[in-house]
Amino acid sequence: MKRKLILLFLLAGFVLVNAQSKKIDFVQYKLDNGLNVILHQDNTTPIVAVSVLYHVGSKNEDPQRTGFAHFFEHLMFEGSPNIKRGEYFKIIEAAGGALNANTSFDRTYYFENLPSNQLELGLYMESERMMHLKIDSIGVETQRKVVKEERKQSLDNRPYGTLIEKLFGDAYKVHPYRWTPIGSAQYIDKAKLDEFIAFYKMYYVPQNATLTIAGDINIAKTKELVKKYFGEIPKGKEEIVRPKEVEPVKTAEVRDIVYDNVPLPLVLQAFHMPAQGTSDYYALSMLGTLLTGGESSRMVKEIKDKEQKAVQIQSIPFPLEDPGLFIALAIANKGVKPEDLESSMDAEIEKVKKDLITETELQKIRNQVETDYVTRNSTVQGIGESLANYFVYFGDANLINTELQRYMKVTREDIKRVANKYLTKENRVTLYYLPKSAEKK
Repeated sequence: MKRKLILLFLLAGFVLVNAQSKKIDFVQYKLDNGLNVILHQDNTTPIVAVSVLYHVGSKNEDPQRTGFAHFFEHLMFEGSPNIKRGEYFKIIEAAGGALNANTSFDRTYYFENLPSNQLELGLYMESERMMHLKIDSIGVETQRKVVKEERKQSLDNRPYGTLIEKLFGDAYKVHPYRWTPIGSAQYIDKAKLDEFIAFYKMYYVPQNATLTIAGDINIAKTKELVKKYFGEIPKGKEEIVRPKEVEPVKTAEVRDIVYDNVPLPLVLQAFHMPAQGTSDYYALSMLGTLLTGGESSRMVKEIKDKEQKAVQIQSIPFPLEDPGLFIALAIANKGVKPEDLESSMDAEIEKVKKDLITETELQKIRNQVETDYVTRNSTVQGIGESLANYFVYFGDANLINTELQRYMKVTREDIKRVANKYLTKENRVTLYYLPKSAEKK
């Protein structure tokens, strides 16, 4: 039995090394209308992933019209003159495919996973909404109701649901990250049809989009199909607006308390950090893994298991195109005061700031990062999304093959340094979510 276990571990290591050492090949080019195209051929399985990343998120919105990017995540499924209203999902699913979309602070992302013999269908569907999306009063009014209901279900009526919205509102006072992608229902209600059309014409255009096709394809034939369906889409005429605001350096801690329908107190600390792709970002990301990356991580072992002060604890470097936040949060165990929980969180952070982590801990973090990296790019959908992200945010799609080296260059000294540089009291927001019963009358 022991020999079998040793063999399994050796095989697992062999698979991991091979998965990472296998270079991900791709072809990248641009159409005359500005559309960025990335193709990755993998004929292992008869599946193809088609995706379009539009470089528009909530940070591109007018402060008096927040929620537009998320609204379009829904509106883009309304159809076109050639696709009947409500048919978008039905057509893809009838072809054996699956589809979805998501919106963040920095992007809006649409994808279809299809049998490879349905590639042309996926390209047709994406080109239809890029070329002439149906934006009319019926679709807008329908999606107004959908978006407002989504907000009620995911934020207003869910314990801790408004946490991210509250956090970013406290953390940012100048940069448009101060509002979140879900936006404000009142602004969506106020917006007129012409405003939605103008937003579409500015951002959902070829020069602001990256089309990625990954999977069981033939490169030459796929190029022909891309030209057929996207080549004649006109380039957008409006100058794309990018936010120029820079959030000032924080010089004093922001503390806030929210009394809500929550079962247990939650303590959150958020520290301003550099944008994704910077060298300090990678060190902070690995610091997050050290603190709460698994059951044997520092905060989990000490605060959750040993002290039993928390039922759940996480540290999350929030990667954003502009400077973002390093978040540490914990839900208190029953009877534990939030102040005591915060004190324990502070103590673990201070340990990292005072002493170098061990060589064993560093190797463990590297192993976890490598596993996550390989897992993320283990499917054609994951590869397609990574290629698009790397190109749009970093200007280099080949980071899919090289970014892991940036993590591996992080040293113990780097982790200690960034902890001291960024995880300071004057650079943070501290937020308590407490049960309404704790509020003084």
